[in-house]
Amino acid sequence: MSIKELMAEVQAQVGKAVLGQEEAVAHLVTALLAQGHVLLEGVPGVAKTLLSRALARCVGADFKRVQCTPDLMPADITGTNVFDVQTRTFRLVKGPVFTNLLLVDEINRTPPKTQSALLQAMQERYVTIDGVDHPLEGVFFVIATQNPIEYEGTYPLPEAQLDRFLMKVYVGYPDSAAEQNVLRLHLRGLDPQDLDSVGVQRVIGLAELQEAVRELARQTVREDLIAYIAALAQRTRESPHTVLGASPRAAVALLRCSQIRAAAQGRDFVTPDDVQDVAHPVLRHRIILKPEAEIEGLTVEGLIDSVISAVPVPR
Repeated sequence: MSIKELMAEVQAQVGKAVLGQEEAVAHLVTALLAQGHVLLEGVPGVAKTLLSRALARCVGADFKRVQCTPDLMPADITGTNVFDVQTRTFRLVKGPVFTNLLLVDEINRTPPKTQSALLQAMQERYVTIDGVDHPLEGVFFVIATQNPIEYEGTYPLPEAQLDRFLMKVYVGYPDSAAEQNVLRLHLRGLDPQDLDSVGVQRVIGLAELQEAVRELARQTVREDLIAYIAALAQRTRESPHTVLGASPRAAVALLRCSQIRAAAQGRDFVTPDDVQDVAHPVLRHRIILKPEAEIEGLTVEGLIDSVISAVPVPR
């Protein structure tokens, strides 16, 4: 299955349960194919959990969910060794991190020590339990959510940890027509815990998914596109309005996501439009504005737009 076919079919299947979030679905599939992770931001009740569960169903992935709280410990995520009285040996009880798709709900409500344990697994794809490293084999995709409204009693992620997320995706309210269709679904008996009730089906298996990822190796990225991506990242760092700009890791993420966006359009080459289409979700969480710039009303989204406008587009 090509990436174009995969993207279209996943959007169609997820759209049976989650209405009005087509852009968020496209970004999630892009991050999954890029083998990165997503920070999903939205107010309660906009179907972030349902969106994650439906995506896991579509790609045949094991799904687990962690509800973050201030007393959540690293072992609650990674697992721990438990003494077996009968065999008089320790055995590993694996935590929820040993899965394919892990939803970490309200990641900013758990202490930094627990956040670090999770982010180590995201970056290095293994966890350390009692001094022993345990690899996370196969597909490992983390969707972490946070509430943009309520910050009381939270532990905001530091910049170095935010940079580990490939994308930050906003999940907003659906438009009026989509919200009315949501109500009709519930009238027909939609149970958010039962994806079978709306007919969400598996589109692809994990082995086929990894084969689709290898399709990207056949893509062409011209030298002037590479220079364009590097210039965008550098311009965010050189801006007089920023304390922190996009890192080289962000430039790599921008390249990777641009390739997938091109493949989703059925092309084997990347264009500047592909880069611009993914610039906001890839860069928005990696840029910090100076306080005086925020006082003047400048936003990160506005800065990204100005950077895109300022950097010459290759012909």
